[in-house]
Amino acid sequence: MDRETRVFAESHFRGFEGRLPSRVCPKLDRVDFIEKPDSFSYADFFKGYLLPNLPCVFSSAFTEDWGSRRLWVTPSGKPNFDYLLQNYGDVVVPVANCGVQEYNSNPKEHMPLRDYISYWKEYIQGNYSSSRGCLYLKDWHLCRDFSAEGVFTLPIYFSSDWLNEYWDALDVDDYRFVYMGPTATWHQQELLHRSPFHADIFRSFSWSVNICGRKKWFFFPPGQEEALRDCHGGLPYDVTSPTLLDSRLHPMRDRCGPPLEVTQEAGEMVFVPSGWHHQVHNLEDTISINHNWVNGCNLANMWHFLQQELSAVQQEVIEWRDTMPDWHHHCQVIMKSCSGINFEEFYHFLKIIAERRLLLLAKGMSPGQVEGGEDTGLGPQQAAFDIGRIAEVLESVVVHPDFQRVDTSTFSPQPEVLLRQLEEAVAATTCL
Repeated sequence: MDRETRVFAESHFRGFEGRLPSRVCPKLDRVDFIEKPDSFSYADFFKGYLLPNLPCVFSSAFTEDWGSRRLWVTPSGKPNFDYLLQNYGDVVVPVANCGVQEYNSNPKEHMPLRDYISYWKEYIQGNYSSSRGCLYLKDWHLCRDFSAEGVFTLPIYFSSDWLNEYWDALDVDDYRFVYMGPTATWHQQELLHRSPFHADIFRSFSWSVNICGRKKWFFFPPGQEEALRDCHGGLPYDVTSPTLLDSRLHPMRDRCGPPLEVTQEAGEMVFVPSGWHHQVHNLEDTISINHNWVNGCNLANMWHFLQQELSAVQQEVIEWRDTMPDWHHHCQVIMKSCSGINFEEFYHFLKIIAERRLLLLAKGMSPGQVEGGEDTGLGPQQAAFDIGRIAEVLESVVVHPDFQRVDTSTFSPQPEVLLRQLEEAVAATTCL
């Protein structure tokens, strides 16, 4: 990041005055297509799409040198089952049954990749039908269990990735996934390989590259999903279902405009903004690589989402508030179980990213060099921007009544101390 981009970004956030950035976006009639890598900079993406929280599609030229596009795909553009079996056949992978709906998601089982590929081949030979139902390999943590080297190269546009930086620092988990699955016909809805209608975890950004195959995307800007709720307040499982046209079931449907539609070809990369609900369909046998990521541009959205999640938990167990000892603590435990994070871990997430940025600035390291971390190539201006965003959100965190009930006695540094350090750093980097 250069200084001009940082100043532009800081001015952008000052203009919201407490409003969520993701809730302020212009009306779009199409999704931009970015054609040439050599004429599209990090600053272009940051100012044109990341800050305004708008989707875009990158051409296959951005991924043409990826090893997975060469090795995982046959010359005819189909999945290279032989290569995948030879290199990953014994790996146990998660597989979802798309033909079964449970709580607006699909039940999962685990099996060796060779068993899934055997199913996939049989599915193709059976004219894309199987008595086993519609199985889709999703959320395979390939990078966590192996190495991304030779598989893909992280595009610089997505390199400010706090979520995976945090989990890599803990060496526990990540939010990098591989998806694989066959095509299905549009008319056989029970067999259609699709992701249910959703917004991404923690209101993260995401990016998705088709290594092979084609996908159809349906995008709804933040807030429009509210008009799709049914008479019981639930969101639809499938936004292409004819039941959405029934005004008795979906009384607010006419307040929602049509979705933005994108057909993603092989090699193309889709950027999914924070809080945009979407649904995805396989149009061909498809393999994709996907990352969820958070940074200073959508950190406030993540914090707002976590507050909503805690409120929902509290509402579910409100009847035990006066009789359950440590009710507030139990709510945090339930939240962690349901959402994967609670207020305590959110503070530790902020702390780790903040300390790494403070270290970069304090040691005057060369651009992108963070001790113990990956080379982001984004430099001290990015670090200064990150510190400012963390300080703003942490200021809201420390005064939140439910965070004040969290036992922070073992936290180091104490939240208020970290906040002061960040505020001092913000002041010191004004002239950077």
